[in-house]
Amino acid sequence: MEARKEEEIAFHDKLRESLEEQRWSRQAEKRVATDPLWSNFKYYAIERDSLALMKRWLLESAPGGSVLDYCCGNGEESVFVAKQGARSVVGIDISPVSIENCQMLAGREGVADRVAFRVMDAEALEFRDNSFDLIMEYGVLHHLELDRAMAELGRVLKPGGCMVCTETLAHNPVIAAYRRRTPHLRTAWEVDHILGRKSFTTIERHFGKVERHFFHLATLGAVPFRNTPAFAPLLAGLRAVDRVLLSIPGVQWQAWQVVFKLSNPRKGAQ
Repeated sequence: MEARKEEEIAFHDKLRESLEEQRWSRQAEKRVATDPLWSNFKYYAIERDSLALMKRWLLESAPGGSVLDYCCGNGEESVFVAKQGARSVVGIDISPVSIENCQMLAGREGVADRVAFRVMDAEALEFRDNSFDLIMEYGVLHHLELDRAMAELGRVLKPGGCMVCTETLAHNPVIAAYRRRTPHLRTAWEVDHILGRKSFTTIERHFGKVERHFFHLATLGAVPFRNTPAFAPLLAGLRAVDRVLLSIPGVQWQAWQVVFKLSNPRKGAQ
């Protein structure tokens, strides 16, 4: 196995051992407040619109379908689509600790009979061509060699299927500076491969249709107030500001996150 993948396994095994729930909540934040590996957890307090779009797209495509949770983390999305009527769900991750967390969560949520989890290299998927109606991922692609990953994803996605993705972006200089100051929060490969404009050139070689929506620029200003009464009204106002700012093509790429849907896989694209 490549050295960078060994590093990813070690890092994410350690990361997942400290927290079984990845989504933001005040209770979860208190549990990891003293854990330096989770010091960026607070930023996920502002996720509203990006999560809403991701879930809407999943709800449109998951019922009755076969679903791959690509690099499934702790399995929250796997459980979500299983509860929404997916016919079958498979989650894969390179981290054995992640897979253990997923299995515990599926059992606790009563969907273990509909969801399977496997340790697997995301760049060498052990599935037949055209296996899935829906693939989903959250914050994964910047951990991978993108061209290799996209080729595999296009291979296993059915021609009429789609992939729903949520990723952070590389272009905002303030966010980039934060990443440089916090190297302990990510692997060396990860920090050098955050998605940007050029990444979508690679993605578009493998998928004929890409729909993008940008989120979280002004709303980052609400993070320091997340545990105060001012948070909800402040966040609501800044969400309205973001809807204007992030409709401007030149400003969109300064966002923290992009949610995008891929379809029309180009099989065997080079």
